[in-house]
Amino acid sequence: MTATTSPTTRPSLRWAVSDVLTMIGRKLRHVLRTPDELIVSLILPITMMLLFVFVFGGALDRSGGYVDYAVPGVLILSAGFSASQTGIGLTSDLVTGVVDRFRSLPIVVSSVLTGHVVANLLRNLVSTTLVILVALLIGFRPAANVLEWAAAFGVVALYILMISWLSMIFGLLAKTVEGAGQFSFVILFLPYLSSAFVPTETMPDALRVVADNQPATPVIETVRALLTGSPVGNSAAWALGWCVGLGALAFVISSVLFVRRTSR
Repeated sequence: MTATTSPTTRPSLRWAVSDVLTMIGRKLRHVLRTPDELIVSLILPITMMLLFVFVFGGALDRSGGYVDYAVPGVLILSAGFSASQTGIGLTSDLVTGVVDRFRSLPIVVSSVLTGHVVANLLRNLVSTTLVILVALLIGFRPAANVLEWAAAFGVVALYILMISWLSMIFGLLAKTVEGAGQFSFVILFLPYLSSAFVPTETMPDALRVVADNQPATPVIETVRALLTGSPVGNSAAWALGWCVGLGALAFVISSVLFVRRTSR
């Protein structure tokens, strides 16, 4: 007599990993079928980079080296804006009843959240790479070695994960897809209130306090230092603290909210 394996007797870890991979694949297929989000996430940072480098760059740095200063800020602006839209996909799944359908299946329900976040991370890293390639074409000349490039991408990835989990909170609280999208406007303007395009030392004192004490500034400073060969200083510790601390808190909150919303 041959024994059969029911879904409930499968190893839990293997089951969970399989469910997460399935959800990641589902979300990536959505991206390929609706590439408008990817196109927007590319057009916006490239347009901003060209604007600051060629329109404002001459006034900010007459030596022509402003592109090296601006590119790290553009990368974080791009990554943050795209990551802030993660919650929109979750809200869409909630209001259209897709999540209810998933709950009727023998899957690890938390894989729905993880699938959205990881798929968005992969999409973001691809767009970040493409933005860097365009930056190289317009004169960006990084001095980073292989390890520094890997560290820079690691910091960008942590920032993406932090913003993505924060976005999930808004996606779970919102009743409509449009409501979930409001979070992206907040994140879009966050890098402008940082050292992304001008040093914080040039800002008024009150504004500088805000700029020096928000997540984008240490993240940008760390990426800039890694790519340009400058001393990292304590910006890396602050960047990791913000990304890991705030990201972990957002993960816990979004997990609790997801359970509450889907148990109604």
